[in-house]
Amino acid sequence: MDTELLLPDVADLVTEDDTPADNFASEKQQRLLTGSLYSSLPHKTFLAAANVGIYTTPSRPPIVSDVFLSLDVTVPEQWWEKQNRCYLLWQFDKPPDVVIEIVSNREGDELGGKFSRYEQMRVSYYVVFDPNHELGSEELRLFELRGRHYAEMTETWLEQVELGLRLWDGVFEGKQARWLRWCDAKGQLLLTGDERAELERQRAEQERQRAERLAARLRALGEDPDLER
Repeated sequence: MDTELLLPDVADLVTEDDTPADNFASEKQQRLLTGSLYSSLPHKTFLAAANVGIYTTPSRPPIVSDVFLSLDVTVPEQWWEKQNRCYLLWQFDKPPDVVIEIVSNREGDELGGKFSRYEQMRVSYYVVFDPNHELGSEELRLFELRGRHYAEMTETWLEQVELGLRLWDGVFEGKQARWLRWCDAKGQLLLTGDERAELERQRAEQERQRAERLAARLRALGEDPDLER
């Protein structure tokens, strides 16, 4: 039997509605989280996205996560085709591994309806980042799926995806703030492309200065540093 005949009809799915209404802080935070994964993990297979709908069934409205990470899957080549425009669980054959919600007000229901939907979807890790303490005193809360239900975590290392999360006070795209960042097992940040380029620039400058100091010492000894030896 042709398995394609068993796939749900996606003709009527709303894969985008062109009515985004997010804020500057959330938009930058989302790009920081997705961008640093792609710049730091070029050899791993995964899909990270922001504000993309996740469908569990065609008959139920999608849930749109601020950020999600799904390992061992990639965006299909023909991504403009209807069935490839958003995250359909029956297409990818798995839920995302991590979902992150960024709280900007009390309307998002991050610890209510969304919590329940991600739990039912069997997302392994659910993260709620609440920089303005809209939902309580805790700025960062992490939940791990254990059995059928979420249990709150006391640490920020996500064992199943071999990544951690940490809060970082610093500058991203000219804005000083406290950001949520990915990190490795040692707590080292996963860098953005710009951060990696800046590190390379600093290394090159240090090497140039080292070469200039060496040349100056050779000249002081009466030797020409430009002569080939």
